[in-house]
Amino acid sequence: MTTVAAGKKAPVFALRGLDGREYALQEALKHGPVLAAFFKVSCPTCQLALPFLNRLQEGYGHAASIWGISQDDARDTEEFREEFGLSFPLLLDEDGYPVSNLYGLTNVPTLILIAPDGTATISFHGFTKEGFEQIAAELARQTASKPVTVFHPHELVPDFKPG
Repeated sequence: MTTVAAGKKAPVFALRGLDGREYALQEALKHGPVLAAFFKVSCPTCQLALPFLNRLQEGYGHAASIWGISQDDARDTEEFREEFGLSFPLLLDEDGYPVSNLYGLTNVPTLILIAPDGTATISFHGFTKEGFEQIAAELARQTASKPVTVFHPHELVPDFKPG
């Protein structure tokens, strides 16, 4: 669960990325929407969900920020990035999970799409194909981009997996 439900303002935050840069929500929103995907490397549902964010990064990364927010240390997060071939920035919410706590998270993965005005437009936890498709459609709308296909017909992907 998250206290940042759709329609609510998302709290601002800044976190260090694996690349050493600081990523600030308030700054990123000046350039377009932000998808914040909170995860733990040991979570099987996160291992299923996070690689699909690559497709969103490929389709919308020019006009939106796709961020994975790890509740693990840099070493474990880097190993996860390499194992699953993640192409979007991974931020570190370690040492007490300050941003996860700010957002009231109780489950991972939790995905929150934040519009440029700072309002959460989509918020859910776990993995749902419908949720990912809604995010893709909303990113297309908010960025005036062509819709991206998140799931291909030949892929065996469950409709839902709890986090």
